[in-house]
Amino acid sequence: MNERVAMLRQQSLEAEAYISAERAELITEFYRSAGKTSVPLQRALAFKYILEHKDICINEGELIVGERGPGPKATYTYPELCCHSLEDLDILDSRQKVSFKVSPEVRQAYEERIIPCWQGNSMRDLMFAEMSEEWKRAYDAGIFTEFMEQRAPGHTVLDDKIYRRGFLDFIADIDQHLAKLDYLNDVEAYYKQEELKAMRICAEAIIRFAERHAEKAGELALLETDALRKAELERIAEVCSHVPAHAPRNFREALQGYWFVHLGVITELNTWDAFNPGRLDQHLNPFYKKGLAEGTLTEEEAKELLQCFWIKFNNQPAPPKVGVTAEESGTYTDFANINSGGLKADGSDGVNEVTYLVLDVIDEMRLLQPSSNIQLSKKNPDRFLKRAARIIRKGWGQPSVFNADTVVEELLRQGKSIEDARQGGTSGCVETGAFGKESYILTGYFNLPKILELVLHNGFDPRTGQQLGLETGDPRSFESYDALFTAFKQQLHYFMDIKVKGSNIIERLYATYMPSPFLSLLIDDCIAKGKDYNDGGARYNTNYVQGVGLGSLTDMLSGIKYHVYDNKNLTLDQLLRALDDNFSAHESLRQLLMNKTPHFGNDDDYADEVMVDIFNAYYNEVNGRPNTKGGVYRINMLPTTCHVYFGSVIGATAEGRRAWEPLSEGISPVQGMDLRGPTAVIKSAAKLDHARTGGTLLNLKFTPQVLEGEDGLGKLAQLVRSYFKLGGHHIQFNVVSAKTLRAAQAEPEKYRDLIVRVAGYSDYFCDLSEALQEEIIARTEHTIV
Repeated sequence: MNERVAMLRQQSLEAEAYISAERAELITEFYRSAGKTSVPLQRALAFKYILEHKDICINEGELIVGERGPGPKATYTYPELCCHSLEDLDILDSRQKVSFKVSPEVRQAYEERIIPCWQGNSMRDLMFAEMSEEWKRAYDAGIFTEFMEQRAPGHTVLDDKIYRRGFLDFIADIDQHLAKLDYLNDVEAYYKQEELKAMRICAEAIIRFAERHAEKAGELALLETDALRKAELERIAEVCSHVPAHAPRNFREALQGYWFVHLGVITELNTWDAFNPGRLDQHLNPFYKKGLAEGTLTEEEAKELLQCFWIKFNNQPAPPKVGVTAEESGTYTDFANINSGGLKADGSDGVNEVTYLVLDVIDEMRLLQPSSNIQLSKKNPDRFLKRAARIIRKGWGQPSVFNADTVVEELLRQGKSIEDARQGGTSGCVETGAFGKESYILTGYFNLPKILELVLHNGFDPRTGQQLGLETGDPRSFESYDALFTAFKQQLHYFMDIKVKGSNIIERLYATYMPSPFLSLLIDDCIAKGKDYNDGGARYNTNYVQGVGLGSLTDMLSGIKYHVYDNKNLTLDQLLRALDDNFSAHESLRQLLMNKTPHFGNDDDYADEVMVDIFNAYYNEVNGRPNTKGGVYRINMLPTTCHVYFGSVIGATAEGRRAWEPLSEGISPVQGMDLRGPTAVIKSAAKLDHARTGGTLLNLKFTPQVLEGEDGLGKLAQLVRSYFKLGGHHIQFNVVSAKTLRAAQAEPEKYRDLIVRVAGYSDYFCDLSEALQEEIIARTEHTIV
């Protein structure tokens, strides 16, 4: 990287995350003075008010401009969604890891103006007021989580529309649809009118927001004494005057136009996944080729612009959560995920020159944000995979690798068109979607092993002391494994009913009270329908429930089936007493479960068939349930870091795990139980039908020595290709030894730059909680023979 990029990168790394009350103050001011109008118009006018009054930040030396807050790492809050308490702010300010500094002025603003306005009036307050007692008890017990209690819907990705059209074009579309409204025969005409008018206001607001940056750049240019920087500022002013009002004309305008859109989405609402440009290499390639051909762009200039673009993502920490979760929200990563490679709309190889440029930028920048992945198809060249593998083996967890062919199959099974499927991909951690055309909402994590714990206690939760579930019978009376598994499916059905009922209510609350007209502008077919993204406006509308603890539950049931029912060398009563005692004075039984039991991840059909039965039960319970937007619920299998939280609410379990310890993550085996090498792991993992999901997450860990040289690189590439040939959806790697991680625990000041792959994201090892550090250390270190 050149001197400019090195300076900007260092500034981003050194900038301290802090809470900015700017947006909270502005939204509070707006609502206090807002007149009576429809909810969509109110949300649009609030968006306009924020963009017209927020500070404009142009950092020294940068080429891509715009920050969410007043400066790098300034972190907005969203009190209309969830209002931080003073205690939350104190926790965020004082905690040792992943802290957010809170100035006395911000604390005062909260105490005097923000909290009095929003406490009891936020979406979170409304949501909890509408939930049933059964839902609240299950939620408090850790049976499931609910994403929307902290963030708004918006787990979605952009397609290529803003690279072909400007927001003035979108305004023209809106005006045409407004003119066609049939107030005589369409009972929804008025509601469509209000939504379309709201979208129009938002389009005008983002244009004005860019113009404000142009004006600021012009003012700075007049004051600038350095001739080179003066010319750069004048160029910035020119670019911001053109995009996003108009379609971009060149590589630089394409990046800047996207960035304004990105800031618009994450300013309007605090989305779960921070929005991202999707297939960036394919979107940018026409501009890149045109610039090279005209002589207006060089490869180095394009790389510099991309590097500046990367820094903008890294300047945006994920807004912290509220309530007790303020202590648990342990990452700055906002889950924007750049896709590269894959397929074109016609099904041909999607790798191009910009793909390799993006990989070079990932390699050189080594930043947590944005997250990055490669979409790997059978049609992509090995050169592409090996270039990514050279980055992976450097050991900081990026890029992750997705099976582009399986992603297409997943989307086709969900009813997408072949063109939409090929132009889709993954976002956040591992979730699939039709880019620019789908509202795919993550409704929360589901604690699969907790369901078995309830079955083994006849629906009673030992931790909370409550009868939470169905009384499925004293497990000691179950005469067969099938009877036990039937009780598991009954309990699963009971809690999934509770979960989905709550999620459907929450979905209606957001459709009614919290539309997102700016995001709706960007997603087909919201303008055509005159309907909001949160109300079924998108072409496709999918809800996901994320299953957690598949490996753990498999080993639990495998242990019970193997020892209690098949070999009869252990009674269920003996096992239950050992679990209730947390294996105290039962160490020999614990060793039996750990060392003399078939375990998932070893290509052992005994355990793997149990895993497939669990997967099928979960799939059948969730898949196809209707949501309220004309779509359905589906499953994916990922935890982010929820496997640590879910483990903390479960006592000792039948695979030898002690009480409160983490569960397995993703579809990975139980930590340390995959003993037959990485090929056995991928063969076990491939026995579930990945194409029936919306995403699965598989982690593997290698010591650096294993991947050294061309031979090691080739083996890594072959492992990935083999897994994908078997139908795997995703795989990612940690390349680090337990010895190094232990050293980092002992002397964190010496390992501040150590980055590891956590789940669907990478993070600084020293910023992780001790429980999460231990879980990563416990993962098996594989070799490739």
